[in-house]
Amino acid sequence: MLEFINRMLGRENSSSKNVAKERLRLVLVHDRASISPHMLNQLKEDLIKVISNYMEIDESSLEVNLNQDDREVALVANIPVIKMKRDYAARG
Repeated sequence: MLEFINRMLGRENSSSKNVAKERLRLVLVHDRASISPHMLNQLKEDLIKVISNYMEIDESSLEVNLNQDDREVALVANIPVIKMKRDYAARG
């Protein structure tokens, strides 16, 4: 994910030090939030299942992460929507 962001910002030649630093930051956020990578993956699968009831999404580009500042942890989801499902009410 970090490599993708760097490419988008034109910083393709990111040093391995910065990559390692970002990976460590993500590990610390997961640790402080008391959520395992397995649980985060399960959360991602559940989000896909629920959101897919309402819209068609690009699952291959979906990103779910935890971000932390000094006082709080935020769940950040980037979910590319292909199209809305207009017939959801008819199914229920």
